[in-house]
Amino acid sequence: EVQLVESGGGLVQAGGSLRLSCAASGITFDDYAIGWFRQAPGKDREGVSCISSSDDSTYYEEYVKGRFTISSDNAKNTVYLQMNSLKPEDTAVYYCAADEGRLCRGYDYWGQGTQVTVSS
Repeated sequence: EVQLVESGGGLVQAGGSLRLSCAASGITFDDYAIGWFRQAPGKDREGVSCISSSDDSTYYEEYVKGRFTISSDNAKNTVYLQMNSLKPEDTAVYYCAADEGRLCRGYDYWGQGTQVTVSS
């Protein structure tokens, strides 16, 4: 059974930092791309970042570039999202997802999410 478990969310003041973790079981990280997404109340889910195991490429949406950093520890089957200079508009439930195609496109498995709240 494939499981993705996010952790590390919480309440932080604007300008602060959080590091999210996505721990996977039932898959081999080397065979997947892992993406981070978020969904704020009343809004559609949007992409945040992705790391591809095929060539270690990383991708960021414009609204997090320069503030967020994605990384992976394949030995621990864990992907991290370091979030710095957080803004109130970053408030959302953050999800990680695994793409067997390793291209950061179609995602096959999703975690349950972790809440990030940024106060102004």
